[in-house]
Order: sequence, then C-alpha cells, then structure tokens
Amino acid sequence: MEVKISDDERRLLGELIDQLRELLLSTSPEGQLDPSLRRLYPAAYVDDVRQEQEYQRSTRDQLLERRLAHLDIVEATINDVELNPDSVTAWITTVNDLRLVLGTQLDVSEDDEPRILDPEDPQEQHRAIYHYLSHLLGEFVEAGGD
Repeated sequence: MEVKISDDERRLLGELIDQLRELLLSTSPEGQLDPSLRRLYPAAYVDDVRQEQEYQRSTRDQLLERRLAHLDIVEATINDVELNPDSVTAWITTVNDLRLVLGTQLDVSEDDEPRILDPEDPQEQHRAIYHYLSHLLGEFVEAGGD
C-alpha cells in the first residue's frame, strides 16, 4: 500500500505515537491506568468488580505488548512510502488507538453531530487532529481492503 501523507502529518503522527507510548506505560501508584485509555481496555464484567480486575490483569499485558509492537512498526515505517500488509495492520491499529484515546479525552461519542470548528475553543486543535485521525483511519481501512 502506498502512503500519501505530508512530512508535517508524519511528524504529527510521530509526536502522537510518543505521547501514546508514554500514556500506555504510565500507571498511578495504585496501578490504575490513565482514564483516557478506558476505550483501549473496555470492561468485560461491568457488574462484577473482582472478575473485572482478574480479566484486566490477565489481558492487559497481552494487549499492551501488542499495542507497543504496533507502535514500534509504525515508528519504523513512519517515513516509508510503501507499506507491506503487516505494516498496514499496525498503522490501522495505531491510528485507531490514537483516535480512541483522543476521542475519550474530548468526550466524543458516536452520537455527536458534525459541527463547525470554533477557533476560539482551546480544544479545537485536538478536535481537528481527531477528525484527521478518523479520516486517515478510513483511508487505511479502505486501501487495506484492496
């Protein structure tokens, strides 16, 4: 697959990847994850705290390892013009993870109506990045199916 994004977009993605890696590797002293990661580690047992804790303990490390491996692949191929299928999968996963985290931070939901960006709102740059990531993800998914 051919990647047609600008150097500025590649730099932005590199910065976002660094931020995501830092977030993924950080935990509170109590072992809690940053709340913006909740969509990356959704609850399986909403009504049973003990089962949920066990589930998170048993799966979080595997998911974290996979996410970090995908981040590594995207970083290694960030300047490539052509991607192999494994790299495309890593890009799709990473861009989606970035989008989910940013969407959580912005409190975006599927029910949100499209709106005109407000340059006076301090979060507009983050919303613009969120929309860019959504578009980029769509492009990768569409091209990945070819």
